[in-house]
Amino acid sequence: MSEPSHKYRNLTQSISAGLAPLRASTPEVMKSFGELGRAATADGVLDAKTKELIALALSIAARCDPCIGFHAKALVKLGATRQEVDETLGVATYMGGGPSLMYAANAVAAFDEFAQAAAAKPA
Repeated sequence: MSEPSHKYRNLTQSISAGLAPLRASTPEVMKSFGELGRAATADGVLDAKTKELIALALSIAARCDPCIGFHAKALVKLGATRQEVDETLGVATYMGGGPSLMYAANAVAAFDEFAQAAAAKPA
């Protein structure tokens, strides 16, 4: 059996490293963007997991593989189930048609990759 792909783990790590120069040259912008993300995804009337599911659907609509990776990773950390992700992908596909279906497949791969990595970590 071949070695499992770590496409999304590698992609998110690469993007994070690639953002380092922006963090250095525009620290206030990057800090503000991070604060916006924390505020937008904080528990409120909608819980953080629901907000991340929405973000995953929007990542598919925007056809943003790095976004898919970051939001799939966050969903694993928040305890989302594969069924919750799959139903979110169904709505994203309904709203976005064939192109969204193709990126929904990427989202499944990303979620499974991060879920397998989380399951492999010692408790």
